[in-house]
Amino acid sequence: MDLQTYLEPTLIAIDDQSQMLMIQDVRVYSETDKFPELDDVDMAIIGVPEFRNAWNNAKCEQAPDIIREYFYALHQGEFKHKIVDLGNLKIGQTPKDTYAALADIVGRLLDANILPIILGGSQDLTIATYNAFAHRKQIINLFALDNRFDLGDPEHEITSRSYLSKIIVSQPNYLFTYSNAGFQTYLVDKHAIQLMKNLNFDAYRLGVLRQDIHNIEPVVRNADVMSVDISAIRKNDAPGNPNAFVTGLFGEEASQIMRYAGMSEKMRAIGFYEYNPSFDIDGQTAQLIGIMLWCFVEGFYQRKHEYPYKDKEKLTKFIVSVDEHDQEIVFYKSKTTDRWWMEIPGHEDKAKFQAHYMLPCSYADYEQAMRNELPDRWVAALARFV
Repeated sequence: MDLQTYLEPTLIAIDDQSQMLMIQDVRVYSETDKFPELDDVDMAIIGVPEFRNAWNNAKCEQAPDIIREYFYALHQGEFKHKIVDLGNLKIGQTPKDTYAALADIVGRLLDANILPIILGGSQDLTIATYNAFAHRKQIINLFALDNRFDLGDPEHEITSRSYLSKIIVSQPNYLFTYSNAGFQTYLVDKHAIQLMKNLNFDAYRLGVLRQDIHNIEPVVRNADVMSVDISAIRKNDAPGNPNAFVTGLFGEEASQIMRYAGMSEKMRAIGFYEYNPSFDIDGQTAQLIGIMLWCFVEGFYQRKHEYPYKDKEKLTKFIVSVDEHDQEIVFYKSKTTDRWWMEIPGHEDKAKFQAHYMLPCSYADYEQAMRNELPDRWVAALARFV
């Protein structure tokens, strides 16, 4: 099926006179411009106005075109972007039909080495992105910026508050690990927190995140897919969500995380979800999402192409003996960016896990090993192979 069959033009007004703004050089499928070619393209924007499984967030389907208006009105950075805008997905007869169509679109873009940027809609659309990888039998790491885990009950119908459980129990399963940044303990059932630990998933409380935002960079660098729930940002900065809380990330912190995501060579798809214009104030939230997207694009064009670590000459190798545990841990430090990785002992199925044995880490992990302690990140990663 031709991709255009799934899609319809965006309704935003395109100002052809907008010099040096992001809209310049973006091929947009609009009422006045034909469906764009996908040659020489790095990223593709897809609006998905699906809301039927949104939890307490009706009308979030109005988000994609409004986000576009604020993103395209920003000035270009010190990069030459190659972006197409494929317009908006035609919603299926059921949400599952929408998931199937979106999974097909995302999958074809991945096959063409084009990074999909999804503007939702509700966060259950993350399932479609996961399915695109699963259909290709590709194991992935999923990273969510969210104030909750969205586990729910896998026996119940899919909602934006239960999509993760559907992914976890799917068979065959291609989720290697899930990481959450920004969860707030008073919003999460304690049993869910324990489940995260039992599954060896990574979860970073808002308070921990706020102490030093840079600590989340290795986790973001390890992700293949990112799912952003705008409710992770505090209500004062992003009021356009009925589930927003008075506490949360500041807009600047969320934007920094987006830059980390863009810079990661592993990151292959990202989605922004749960924005509801009917709750917004003067377009404040849409403007912030536009800035977050801009920071992601800027990060993308600052990639240093260190992954998949084929050129070990660009890395300095350190071997640390943790005598108390009779372990040797191999670390690598980039000579270009000063970023760190550590090796996880090999697994029998090398082909299946080859994308996971070099784990992004921080200098703090190296310091922990030098203190004769096994880094927490290393222990959790090793447990995933069991």
